[in-house]
Amino acid sequence: MKTTQPPLPELTLAATAFAALGSEHRLAILRRLVRAGPQGLPIGDLGEAVGVTGSVLTHHLRQLVSAGLVMQRRDGRRILSSVDIAAVEALSRFLVSECCADLGGHIPQARRPDHRHG
Repeated sequence: MKTTQPPLPELTLAATAFAALGSEHRLAILRRLVRAGPQGLPIGDLGEAVGVTGSVLTHHLRQLVSAGLVMQRRDGRRILSSVDIAAVEALSRFLVSECCADLGGHIPQARRPDHRHG
């Protein structure tokens, strides 16, 4: 079966985002920002929540901002960081865009474990 490759810019953007998420700290930062929602968090609160502070936190945030997954804005004397939900959703769509293409587009039912034990 023929595999279609995504356009190079799309592939490059996805690779950059996944590379940024290749760190446990950056993944934890992104997940915490997802929980915070669009209002975001001040850097100090974010660092405290994920256990990373100072220049290490700044480095990780810079990587996430560069990858287009996090946005930062000034609020008075504070810098707020927030997740770019549209970018994260686009990354998710990139992953599943060709789901089951080799099956003729048929998406098999996912098996979900039954969590109602006892």
